[in-house]
Amino acid sequence: MPGSTTLGPGHGVDAIEHLDAVRMTSLMKELHRLLSEPGPDRLTDAQVAALRGGEGPHREGFTDWVERMARDLEKATA
Repeated sequence: MPGSTTLGPGHGVDAIEHLDAVRMTSLMKELHRLLSEPGPDRLTDAQVAALRGGEGPHREGFTDWVERMARDLEKATA
């Protein structure tokens, strides 16, 4: 599909509009910043747990995953 980004592999392949993928990249980068940088904007452990669906904070693993997703999306939209 022209102007789209293909996401995969996995159980299937999904495509999203290119502009949406660029926006998602920005969102993931900002989320990574809020997870990893110290300061008043840093997400609390309770907020991290909420983002993880109540599975507990596990900040390090979640932060790594968010960073990896941002990097992969950035490569896909370049």
